[in-house]
Amino acid sequence: MSTPREADLSKVRTIPVAGRPNKVSASEFAAPPGADRSIGAFLRALPDVLKAADFRKVVDAIVGAHRARRAVIVMLGGHVVKTGIGPLLVDLMRRGVITDIAMNGSAAIHDYEIARFGATSEDVAAGLRDGTFGMADETGRGLNAAFTRGMKEGWGMGESVARAIADEPTLVHPELSVIRQAHALGVGVTVHAALGAEIIHQHPAADGAAIGDTSHRDFRRLAASIERLHDGGVVLNCGSAVIMPEVFLKALTVARNLNGGHPTGFVTCDIDMQRHYRPHVNVVQRPTLAGGAGYELTGHHELMLPLLTWAVVDALG
Repeated sequence: MSTPREADLSKVRTIPVAGRPNKVSASEFAAPPGADRSIGAFLRALPDVLKAADFRKVVDAIVGAHRARRAVIVMLGGHVVKTGIGPLLVDLMRRGVITDIAMNGSAAIHDYEIARFGATSEDVAAGLRDGTFGMADETGRGLNAAFTRGMKEGWGMGESVARAIADEPTLVHPELSVIRQAHALGVGVTVHAALGAEIIHQHPAADGAAIGDTSHRDFRRLAASIERLHDGGVVLNCGSAVIMPEVFLKALTVARNLNGGHPTGFVTCDIDMQRHYRPHVNVVQRPTLAGGAGYELTGHHELMLPLLTWAVVDALG
């Protein structure tokens, strides 16, 4: 039996370290806490590598869009609202940073319940056992009445909910409603329903025509808002794995169809607890192929979004 061949390492070619491209430099390393313990000092102390570097780029893009008067569109899933991020979004709207809020139906339901009752997010497993999950009468009746009125008045779903909250005589926390505050501040607010996917669709007062009419109007409004992303705008998708990425892609193609291929040259970022296919391709990847940049920041909303908000406010000075 012959002896197996071995590579002769004495003949291997080597190169000098000085001529080798490196991905990481010591100058990019993190810094430990010093005398300055401010949020600005913390952000400057982050390592300038991988997602920390991407985080800075997203912050810079948001600040740049604000200063250039471009659209900053924030798309929300329900989990973002029920983890207490609403006050931060309201603050950024008041500062003029966020120009448009778009959300799925789940986010609108949580937002409505927080404003009206001061609490939300029921025990799904417990309610599913006896068929009471999603059967809160006041939530279903109030929101469906808002849609029915909105269809008659020619309002979008977001506007309908905002007006319903404003007209409600007893509210626990109207100041925490992203929808209500957006409408009051003149920020575009749209809600994008998925029929059968939301608890209010199983309510006796549900009207499919009203849901479809008001939500489709909001789709058209979002498509119009997307036009203002051109050359420097920003889109953030926070916590919506399916609905908002799909809605965004269609609204974007409408905007480009009507505006000669624009908008292009904007920044997108998906912020979620885990990576999903649709946000990756429909928010981060495909929309920026014609120009711009797409990023992904992975982490819990109750940590990532406060960090992002504080970083943006700090960068605004």
